[in-house]
Amino acid sequence: MNGPEHYREAEHRLLMAWEDDRDPENVRHLLAEAQVHATLALAAATAGQMAVNAFRDDINSTDVEQWADVMAQAGGGSDA
Repeated sequence: MNGPEHYREAEHRLLMAWEDDRDPENVRHLLAEAQVHATLALAAATAGQMAVNAFRDDINSTDVEQWADVMAQAGGGSDA
């Protein structure tokens, strides 16, 4: 799952949480899932921006390389 997909999933979980007739425990669960997806979307966006900045500045950064490896393993490719 890439960054935009995590973002969309966070939005989806939030909408589900506010549907009528939700059990409070289910609402808490959905909100926790939304938070996880939002956090992963933010991490992906941050890593992606770091890579863009390194590319623009022609910087060879170990952090960028490590994030690229993580995103490739997660199947996020360049969208993560």
